[in-house]
Amino acid sequence: MLVRLLILSAALAAANTGKHAGVGVEVPEFGEPITNLTVPIGRDATFECIVVNLGNYRVGWVKADTKAIQAIHEHVITHNSRVSVSHSDHSTWYLHIKNVQEEDRGQYMCQINTDPMKSQMGFLDVVIPPDFIPEETSGDTMVPEGGTARVSCKARGVPPPRVMWKREDGQEIVVRDHTGAKSKVLTYQGEILKLTKISRSEMGTYLCIAGNGVPPTVSKRIHISVHFHPVIQVPNQLVGAPLGTDVTLECYVESSPKSINYWVKDPGELIIPSEHHEMTVRQKSMFEAEMTMTIKNIRREDLGSYICVAKNSLGDVESKIRLYEIPGNDRHVYQYPDERITSDDEYGTEMYDEDLDNENIKSNRVPDRANKWYANDGKIIVTASSNGQNLLSAAFVKTIFFLHMLTVV
Repeated sequence: MLVRLLILSAALAAANTGKHAGVGVEVPEFGEPITNLTVPIGRDATFECIVVNLGNYRVGWVKADTKAIQAIHEHVITHNSRVSVSHSDHSTWYLHIKNVQEEDRGQYMCQINTDPMKSQMGFLDVVIPPDFIPEETSGDTMVPEGGTARVSCKARGVPPPRVMWKREDGQEIVVRDHTGAKSKVLTYQGEILKLTKISRSEMGTYLCIAGNGVPPTVSKRIHISVHFHPVIQVPNQLVGAPLGTDVTLECYVESSPKSINYWVKDPGELIIPSEHHEMTVRQKSMFEAEMTMTIKNIRREDLGSYICVAKNSLGDVESKIRLYEIPGNDRHVYQYPDERITSDDEYGTEMYDEDLDNENIKSNRVPDRANKWYANDGKIIVTASSNGQNLLSAAFVKTIFFLHMLTVV
């Protein structure tokens, strides 16, 4: 390396032999220091060397750490095709490096072939934006509920990048220290994220973000799945509705992986979606779903028990809802037969005297003929007598006797 410097000095000296030994000739000087450069990899870098009173002297460029000559005056010496030189009015000299690579990092020297030689140096720093190391970065992860999820995210770059974690949905990250104490943070610093005693609410996509001040910052999405046995919650296990109306049955399912959900009519009849049975499954989150079934224009045969079922690879679960009839506007009401006109002989000889003025005799009670009892077939079985006593038909007496015998037995 020293030989190269000697060769450069000799070449510069030979180029100026006998040209500036005269008395009173001004000696060249550097006008200002060379500015250090920081350039992202792949970009272009240009060093600027300002020389005052160069005269017939020459300017050379050398990579100081490797002692490799880059250029002498207007001629490029190095075999690196990315290196070139230029100048402006013999006072400003430039060294250009295109598409900067890591090996270009180091000290660069601008020399003037005076005796002794004058030089100054500038440093080229090549920075590299962050990039993840594939073999040391986790992919999507699955863990059983209550277990431990450990995901890593390692990045390289110059300067070394810092790594942080955050949840894509903006929720807090639950972390535990070595003592088991739990805390919640919006961001977590470090290459390794460890989630112990993980719950289903911690399931989701986590963002690993690496940055070192060199754009662009990079991120990677890692999805953590928490698997567990299906669970069903039923807000109303007993549902009533009038016949002829619509009713909706609801079940809320939690499962991971997602479950297969369907309805069964007790004791085991699978219900197929139709105009009479409308079914929906609405996904509320990654592991929560709302399943509903609307029964249109309820018929009597629709009454009974319905079962909502959820199945996944870890198991299955079911819950029952009972549908019963309640009175409504369209409920059937028994219509009694019209009252037939009877003669006074059927009620005895008492006459209701509307001409009496005695307040003690006249009252507001309904005439006796209106006090009647009906059987299910509409026949009169009890009437009111003239003295206020009830007369029972033979059919009613037989019915009472039969009920009494049943009670005794």
